[in-house]
Amino acid sequence: MSLHVEGAGEVGGQRMEARERSTRRLTVGWQHAGRPAGLREHLDLYGPLPAGRRGHLDPRSLIDAVAAAGLTGRGGAGFPTGTKLRAVAGRRGQAVVVANGMESEPASEKDQALLARAPHLVLDGAALAARAVGAQTVHICLDRNRRRQADEVIQAITERWEARLDEAQFLVHELPHRYVSSEETALVRWLNGGEARPAATPPRPYERGVDRAPTLVDNVETLAHIGLIARYGPRWFREAGRPDAPGTMLVTAAGSVRQPGVYEIESGTQIGQVLNLAEAVDVGAVLIGGYFGTWHDPRQVAGLPLTAAGLKPAGAAPGAGVLFALAEGRCGVSETARVLSYLARQSAQQCGPCQFGLPAIADDLAQLAAGRPEGDVLRRLERRLEVIPGRGACRHPDGAVRLAASALTAFSDDIRAHAARRPCPAAYRRSLAGLPIPRTEDEWR
Repeated sequence: MSLHVEGAGEVGGQRMEARERSTRRLTVGWQHAGRPAGLREHLDLYGPLPAGRRGHLDPRSLIDAVAAAGLTGRGGAGFPTGTKLRAVAGRRGQAVVVANGMESEPASEKDQALLARAPHLVLDGAALAARAVGAQTVHICLDRNRRRQADEVIQAITERWEARLDEAQFLVHELPHRYVSSEETALVRWLNGGEARPAATPPRPYERGVDRAPTLVDNVETLAHIGLIARYGPRWFREAGRPDAPGTMLVTAAGSVRQPGVYEIESGTQIGQVLNLAEAVDVGAVLIGGYFGTWHDPRQVAGLPLTAAGLKPAGAAPGAGVLFALAEGRCGVSETARVLSYLARQSAQQCGPCQFGLPAIADDLAQLAAGRPEGDVLRRLERRLEVIPGRGACRHPDGAVRLAASALTAFSDDIRAHAARRPCPAAYRRSLAGLPIPRTEDEWR
């Protein structure tokens, strides 16, 4: 997938001024770089950290700045980052920081793009977060299938170590490629020597996480924003976006678009505007938020802002910033059936909803997609979708059910036709514009 930056231009090696109002924040200089920015390039572009070894920004000031900026998590949950920092900093014992770069959402590539172009911005934020919560160790969790990514991050860490830039120690870990392995309790469980499966809560990681210490787990994009807020301040951060959703965000646009890629947009940009940036064509439906997201008629959501509050009336959420445009000629029933089959295989197998509920739902959708339903598949499917939410050991069943339920509404006409054994011709059509389904890895450790 290529990289695209809204409003990007040449910065000419000049440091980005705090007063600059642009969506070129995380992505400054990306369009001309086919490799990660080195430490010298990074410092020339952004300047030194104000909270370095000889800096003046103390931990409390940093946490206050992040809270005042209104930064929320960019990994999908959207929780206020300042609140997380305060919760960890307020616990007894030496804290730990975990940078989540797993990006197990198949439709998203934003974190991969960020680490491939600006690893030092992520490491800046991780070092600042460690300083804020009193941590001496930062664990960076990456997908073991992306070996080049790990090598590039290690190279960036080496540069910083040679420059004596950071007080905290960075440790890189490569975890199994599983959909649920990026969940924060799964990361903690793996770092504690277990399998990369979500763990029962409470306690939450901020209470007792890695080595039983209070642990801050943040997505790598979230950490990169911390690196900018520390330099330019919360007022600068709020110059982009909306009052209830300040700043910028990275969005992955794919599917039936001429320019698929990762875009940096102001939070609250309308969905239709993002699709226009990616040059969407002949869109029959749009998936918002990824594989735990929801399907929608593009005409009904085009004017909605890509924020949690803006999407709530439509029953949607930004998730990890994914917009997938399904081509007019593709079958939404078949696409959803493919994804549900994948999600059923990716479950942690730790509770009934995952072991039995998701495979049953996936089978119902597969019957519908093929136009060969057994019995009253619609009534059976609706009943299963009603009883599963909230009963799982983690949120995996809830996310899968959310996607399946949205398909019943968004593709209602096709659903009824398939149930009546009249599947649309598109159900048998395959093209490169379909949703990506990764190979399933068997290992959890």
